[in-house]
Amino acid sequence: MNESRALRLAIVGLGTVGAGVIRLLTENRDLISRRAGRPIEVVAISARDRSKDRGIDLSPYEWVDDMGSLATRADVDVIVELIGGADGPALTLARQALANGKPFVTANKAMIAHHGLGLAGEAEKADVPLKYEAAVAGGIPVIKGLREGAAANRIMRVYGILNGTCNFILSTMEKDGSPFAQVLKEAQDKGYAEADPSFDIDGIDAAHKLSILASLAFGTEIDFASVDITGIRHVLAADIREAAALGYKVRLVGLAECEGEGEESLGLFQRVHPMLVPLDHPLAHVGGALNAVVAEGNFVGRLFFQGAGAGEGPTASAVVADIIDVARDEYGPAFAMPAEWLERQVKADAGQRQGRAYLRFRVQDKPGVLAEITAAMRDASVSIESVIQRAVTDGDGVLVAIVTHNGALSAIDEVIARLSGSDSLLDAPMVMHILD
Repeated sequence: MNESRALRLAIVGLGTVGAGVIRLLTENRDLISRRAGRPIEVVAISARDRSKDRGIDLSPYEWVDDMGSLATRADVDVIVELIGGADGPALTLARQALANGKPFVTANKAMIAHHGLGLAGEAEKADVPLKYEAAVAGGIPVIKGLREGAAANRIMRVYGILNGTCNFILSTMEKDGSPFAQVLKEAQDKGYAEADPSFDIDGIDAAHKLSILASLAFGTEIDFASVDITGIRHVLAADIREAAALGYKVRLVGLAECEGEGEESLGLFQRVHPMLVPLDHPLAHVGGALNAVVAEGNFVGRLFFQGAGAGEGPTASAVVADIIDVARDEYGPAFAMPAEWLERQVKADAGQRQGRAYLRFRVQDKPGVLAEITAAMRDASVSIESVIQRAVTDGDGVLVAIVTHNGALSAIDEVIARLSGSDSLLDAPMVMHILD
């Protein structure tokens, strides 16, 4: 690109992040221009509702109702997409922009998780950047860290706290001892959770981000469909109390591993699940709405990224960082290597993995229930490390919490299957793996 003139942007989507991008570009204009090596200007904007008050002055910018027309305009150098959604207008715009040779910057994790491979191929064909730093962990530069800073390393494992809403809920339950429903309402009142929070609390948002991180870390095709997902809506305050008594904190953790290469590969393992995190692990101390990502490289060792994973400021910061890279002509393949070189991996057999687990049962208060549970564990060859039994304070019945010794995770599934349909259980058991 010609560095003698401004880089001209079209911003599509003017919600919290879109407004934040315009505010950041305005307030830090001179600093951004010096770091980019050229001025950066917004020349056109588009959103669904022209009349909405966004708290910023939009009069300097041309409003465009037909967002698709931006992809062919000669006075637009870069399309910045902040409308969201895996499909629909966002995907159409991405394809139009890349087909017309325009760099594309997005914060859209769902679209990248579902269509990133195809979009990366289109960007490479057109020799233009596809940038998405803001799609994972907000303002934390984890995409750049994996794609560039750790590029020489074989990454063995990547994992972390990838959803601020869930982390706020769990850490507040931990601090106040309040039940899930009450803390969820508080999260909604504070703006951390949507009116329909299922995308967050059921783990879908974290799974989108994990699938992107796994592709970057391991050089594999994005495979969102193979992520095993369990959210936090069934976590009890009692679970958090028992975890604390055992020396752990409960966190929703996304974890991915890919062992071996080619014919020796054991497949791609991806799981989003509430986990017990030891108190001496860095993730145990990530509270509130923060995010954190850990990557383990064979030469660099453990890398730890922590910061605000959402919100106007952090997400806008990541979007503008991508725009600056475009202005500098600093870009490479979207997933650190050409899309055609990304390996397709089978889904790893989770049951063959070894580990320890926390099993919680809410059961009727009657004789023989504990014996029934321990018999099922004996028959599944699961060794018990510790057992806690006490009355439930945020529900009916008695809580039985068991921590297992290290063993095949398939045996845990067998325990749950053996107890399925038991009249002694008041609801489905909760299984939380232990991060060792």
